[in-house]
Amino acid sequence: MANHAYLRVWTRDFSLETMLAEFARFLTTAPLSATQSSFTELIVQAVDPTEIPVAEWDLRPLKMGPAEVTAMAVQHLNADTAYFVNAKWDLWSFDIENLKWHHKPEPLVLVCHGPEYDGGLAASSGHFMADLGFEHFFTGHGGLLAPGAASNPFNSSDHPMEHTFRQWMASSANLKEYHAKTRENIQQLFQWVEAVERALPVERSELWSEGEENFEARLDAILAQR
Repeated sequence: MANHAYLRVWTRDFSLETMLAEFARFLTTAPLSATQSSFTELIVQAVDPTEIPVAEWDLRPLKMGPAEVTAMAVQHLNADTAYFVNAKWDLWSFDIENLKWHHKPEPLVLVCHGPEYDGGLAASSGHFMADLGFEHFFTGHGGLLAPGAASNPFNSSDHPMEHTFRQWMASSANLKEYHAKTRENIQQLFQWVEAVERALPVERSELWSEGEENFEARLDAILAQR
């Protein structure tokens, strides 16, 4: 299974009283897809992820903005509750099988962790969090774009798909395009982080992934490469 990347945000004044108002502001910053620019689902989860959600709404026909979404969430305002909002954002994605680029909507999950949800998960994983999708949208496949990749999406070095991919990327023009498209994804992500820091009283923010020892440093290295 491919690794995911995350944005984690902690605010200075986070509390039960402030969290949904701040979550609305967090949602406002999200760079939603040009073709799917509405939130698609709201899930309210109490206690921890093993519990059945206490409420779920299909938002697709409602075309709700951040204020309306959090107004629904406030019906279940509790310190041990988390709120998950599903959406889409546009990213460049390289289809390894067909060796083609696509700029298309990809899943984006925006989360508010109540201070007591899942044993106080907010303290380590962020008061607000975004599941950004696959890590390789920002790092590329197979460690081609910067040294020190911590993971490889292929099972073995002689995987035929990897062989085809590396042959394709042996062309300097193809590798240059691969770098440029990946940089666009990173730049969009960094611009979003800046928007969050303008919208909220951010104490700290962190970009983290499941496969990179230092995800932010890897992104910086890819941006710095020419």
